[in-house]
Amino acid sequence: MAVYVVTWNLNREANYAAKRAAFVNHLDRHDNVADPALESVRWVSTALSAAALSADLTQSLDANDSIFVALLAAGSYEGWLTNSTWDWIRARL
Repeated sequence: MAVYVVTWNLNREANYAAKRAAFVNHLDRHDNVADPALESVRWVSTALSAAALSADLTQSLDANDSIFVALLAAGSYEGWLTNSTWDWIRARL
């Protein structure tokens, strides 16, 4: 299994809250964790490739939205996250 960082931006949504909830619901089909300080970022653990994960998640986005999916590699990341987020990431790398 790989761990990816996924970030997205929903643009020009008439009902942002509903659109975000629908996207997060779709995202929750995958093993993932959110850090409370980063609203539109998740870490996802999956056997899918970055391209396949992006294609899957794009199904819940409009053409004017944005998404970025990147593979994490052990020892090649740093930041300020909650301990529970770090624990989730480290347990899967």
